[in-house]
Amino acid sequence: MQRYFKVLFLFWSTAIAAELEYRLNFLIATFSSLANLIGSIFGLFLFYRTGYNFRGWNWQEAMLVLGIFTLLQGFSAAFLVPNLNRIVEQVERGTLDFVLLKPISSQFWLSTRMISPWGFPDLFFGTIIILYAGGQLNLSVWNYLFSIVPILFGLIILYSLWFMLGSTSIWFVKIYNVTEVLRGLLEAGRYPMVAYPAAYRVFFTFVVPVAFLTTIPAEAMLGRSETTWILGSGLLALVLLLASKLFWQFALRFYTSASS
Repeated sequence: MQRYFKVLFLFWSTAIAAELEYRLNFLIATFSSLANLIGSIFGLFLFYRTGYNFRGWNWQEAMLVLGIFTLLQGFSAAFLVPNLNRIVEQVERGTLDFVLLKPISSQFWLSTRMISPWGFPDLFFGTIIILYAGGQLNLSVWNYLFSIVPILFGLIILYSLWFMLGSTSIWFVKIYNVTEVLRGLLEAGRYPMVAYPAAYRVFFTFVVPVAFLTTIPAEAMLGRSETTWILGSGLLALVLLLASKLFWQFALRFYTSASS
């Protein structure tokens, strides 16, 4: 385990050093994140400006969901996109061979090799929104701490789904559109699940588990989430993480190296 932490430190330090050679890009990413956030807040405002409320969710509570969604966007941009989207490139160019020869887990290497600071603005803005909305709702430190666990479960769920989609590149090299479809579906997480009709709520809970990414962590932060939903979130995260590992090992059976 200590060896993996050392490797992770080397990965991220070199990746950040390389990315920061282009500091202007970070400024552009910050403005882009801010513009997207303003657009999201404005979209939410359109629902609430006439006094309309999502059932059981006032303005500040809906802002918590948006803040958690923004955190997920930052996590995706910083960790998932620069790593998991490159699996397609590794397979297409045959450089996956060199990854498989390394004396560490290939899934670990592919999942952590890069880190992009361009996702940091969303992480920062998401935290600011959560703290602002939480302050308006008089949430305590315990409310925030209690929500950390379901948020971590949501991150694991998102990673596992993304990694399994990336793994399918061994059979279907051009899968960029599939990951974009996943990102599009995850956009539903910017609003509480009650904002959608019943059929959509079922779909975004049991088919594409968007509800476990934003709504359930927000409910936990508000102190009104049922224990069964949090336990279900943890179980789903564990199952999907294990499934991603098994699916990757299964996919490698069909991988033909660049030299074969």
